[in-house]
Amino acid sequence: MSSTASGKNGTWRNWGGNVSARPAREVTPASVDELAAAVRQAAEDGLRVKAVGTGHSFTSIAATDGVLIRPQLLTGIRKIDRDAMTVTVEAGTPLKRLNVALAREGLSLTNMGDIMEQTVSGATSTGTHGTGRDSASIAAQIKALELVTADGSVLTCSEKENPEVFAAARIGLGALGVVTAITFAVEPLFLLTAREEPMPFEQVLADFDELWAENEHFEFYWFPHTGSTNTKRNNRSAGPAQPVGQVKGWFEDEFLSNGVFQVANWVGRAVPATIPSIARISSRALSARTYTDIPYKVFTSPRRVRFVEMEFAVPREAVVATLRELKTMVERSGLRVSFPVEVRTAPADDITLSTASGRDSAYIAVHMFRGTPYQRYFTAAERIFTAHEGRPHWGKVHTRDAEYFSQVYPRFGEFTALRDRLDPERRFQNDYLRRVLGA
Repeated sequence: MSSTASGKNGTWRNWGGNVSARPAREVTPASVDELAAAVRQAAEDGLRVKAVGTGHSFTSIAATDGVLIRPQLLTGIRKIDRDAMTVTVEAGTPLKRLNVALAREGLSLTNMGDIMEQTVSGATSTGTHGTGRDSASIAAQIKALELVTADGSVLTCSEKENPEVFAAARIGLGALGVVTAITFAVEPLFLLTAREEPMPFEQVLADFDELWAENEHFEFYWFPHTGSTNTKRNNRSAGPAQPVGQVKGWFEDEFLSNGVFQVANWVGRAVPATIPSIARISSRALSARTYTDIPYKVFTSPRRVRFVEMEFAVPREAVVATLRELKTMVERSGLRVSFPVEVRTAPADDITLSTASGRDSAYIAVHMFRGTPYQRYFTAAERIFTAHEGRPHWGKVHTRDAEYFSQVYPRFGEFTALRDRLDPERRFQNDYLRRVLGA
């Protein structure tokens, strides 16, 4: 069941199960015109408007008591332009459908996150990213956008057309309008060789700059309560393709990473004292492997074990110090953490409220199994991240507000001024946007 399914009596819940809302009504427009009409109608009825994708955000960024717009009929590829090397897709298209369709055409995005359930507009509006030395977030690959603004008009933007809107709307938090179509840069389909291997925590930190510099896409997972990590290096390859075998793939990606991990988390939730032992076993369960495949089969993996997540972007040069503080905190706190900490990077980009806006960044993500208390752990982690001027992922748990953001985003005022112009009556406002952007 997808997270967009409504629960009893019209209650909407997100994927992580930590956010719910009761909209006054839901609309599933089949065209841009229908969506624009729904926005105009909401204004007449004095209701606010929010579009929601698959609910993969852990914040209440998509929650509303007004009109909830579901984009599942606004899907598919509008156009592939092989001269410009772009693809234009409807906003409600799930990333996995885009990836498969592009691969059939011999094309691919340059970089992507590790989950592909989200809609293209939901993923880009919240700043979803993977890891990359030179290639940035999904939003940084956008070449043009189409959105319905508060007065029901359709606005298109790119570097040439309405550039000030383009600078902000690529990661627009749903605050500037409802995105209806996105044009992405694409490139000819290529192969990546993934090299996954365990490495001691101390070694990864000592060699971090080197590992980052020598690989196009480097990331690692540290298992709290252990000195172990699992590293992943993805680099372009001349081939031939050598995918993970079906049985081996099922065993490692489904049985170990999802099935056994789910059971381990159930045990850990019931008996927290067992978590450090489980973590030591988990950190050793995944052995080294190397395989070569097309990008989405390397970058993305199934995530069936539900969790709640907090992630902050810190300046890349601060990542090692931040991780050491995080490890010390976990060891001293008596906390029991059953999910690994994920570390990725991104180069600086030019998007107003991108977590990597104007600075090379490293991402540190902390997770807790769905249904276990996460506040103590996340509060302590957030204190460490904010001491390094961390910027939280817009779709993941955090307690930051507009005052904080105005300090860590040099162009914060540029975004709020544009919002004042495009949505003066706050048609797209909700509690989350009131907190993070100010009233």
